[in-house]
Amino acid sequence: MSLLTRLGRMDGKNVQVKIFESTQDTEEREEEYQRFKQRIHQRIVEEMTPEEQRVLSSIHQDPRQVELIIEHYVEEVMAEDPFAIPRGERPQVVADIRDEMLGLGPIESLRKDASITEIMVNGPKQIFVERMGKLELTDVKFHDTAHLMNIIERILAPLGRRIDESSPLVDARLQDGSRVNIIIPPLSLIGPCVTIRKFSATPLTVENLISFGTMDEKMATFLRACVKARINILVSGGTGSGKTTTLNVISSFIPEGERIVTIEDAAELRLQQTHVVTLEARPANIEGKGQITIRDLVRNALRMRPDRIIVGEVRSGEALDMLQAMNTGHDGSLTTAHANSPRDALSRLETMVLMSGLELPVRAIREQISSAIDLILHQSRIRDGSRKITYITEVQRMEGNTITTQDIFRFVQTGFDESGKALGHFACTGLKPSFLDKFQLNGVDLPENFFDADIGGAY
Repeated sequence: MSLLTRLGRMDGKNVQVKIFESTQDTEEREEEYQRFKQRIHQRIVEEMTPEEQRVLSSIHQDPRQVELIIEHYVEEVMAEDPFAIPRGERPQVVADIRDEMLGLGPIESLRKDASITEIMVNGPKQIFVERMGKLELTDVKFHDTAHLMNIIERILAPLGRRIDESSPLVDARLQDGSRVNIIIPPLSLIGPCVTIRKFSATPLTVENLISFGTMDEKMATFLRACVKARINILVSGGTGSGKTTTLNVISSFIPEGERIVTIEDAAELRLQQTHVVTLEARPANIEGKGQITIRDLVRNALRMRPDRIIVGEVRSGEALDMLQAMNTGHDGSLTTAHANSPRDALSRLETMVLMSGLELPVRAIREQISSAIDLILHQSRIRDGSRKITYITEVQRMEGNTITTQDIFRFVQTGFDESGKALGHFACTGLKPSFLDKFQLNGVDLPENFFDADIGGAY
């Protein structure tokens, strides 16, 4: 990406939205700001020294050095036109231009906000965020479509990816690990759309999930025991229910000394163990060649002598390869899938196996699923925005042509309080999983009365 592009000079249109209030008409103020910022951009490009160019073009830019350079040229322009903007707004002008050069323009401040988990750009003038599980419309805007497209190009350029009418959608990963999806016209009718799924700078722990009310301590103890006993676990749930976060947390229970291979579309998992091999799928290039799918990586992982395989999400035919891996000595493997319930998760797996292209009898598929998956951990996003593990369900044997299951834990919701917060409690059903023999084989012990039904749980 050229320096001029990084500075935002795309047909003279790449500008930040207004940053100061006035009684003047909003559009007039935005145009005034446009002209002011373009003057600063022009001055930087025309007068910067070789040393300044080196700082601005460096791959690893020092934000403070960049700010000092910008401040210098802002002062120069302001000396020529002292009334261009109020003096008190100058630090904000510097920050905005810095974000244009180093970050993602108007949404850079949203990206830095730790309370925001998702940023949704619906065209240049409408930007939503998810905060505490709820959607909020922000007052942040791009100046126009050209401005938004410039930021999109800035996102994709370091990744070696492109987006245009011939390839109008992209899935990618930012340098900080955030996941980004971009779709542009003609597929999007409201203009370019960008969705950024942020991830915490410090990975969440099981204590965090307990404090958030995602699970309770008894469920955490059970899941820790299951992972140590090499139980195969499927984490299911809807979009945005927190599947990846939960998968990351329960993977922290894997003991040191095991070789773990993780496979993802866009690398999001942050395992803390020492011996971790991270594999990431690759999309096709401009010529439509070079694609490496999740399925390819699962097959390759089997040749890498893994103790456990973790697939970020199964969506298609790779489900068959994952099930076969679980059935061939890779106990304790973990994965996620989109589903609305534990029973639906089994149906989804069946459908995904059929997508592998092999014409397998339905019964054979179900036998494969029932022997591979030991436990389904189902997570839901409640109406109040909270995420909760609503079911921990054991996958049992086949009875006829049906896979039998039993719930070990449930979340029992009793309603909502006056503020709209979900009320309820986690409860043990009183049923013991049939895989407790694996606990003994792996030296995992639970108290004798651990699975006694909780008081208040009516089943």
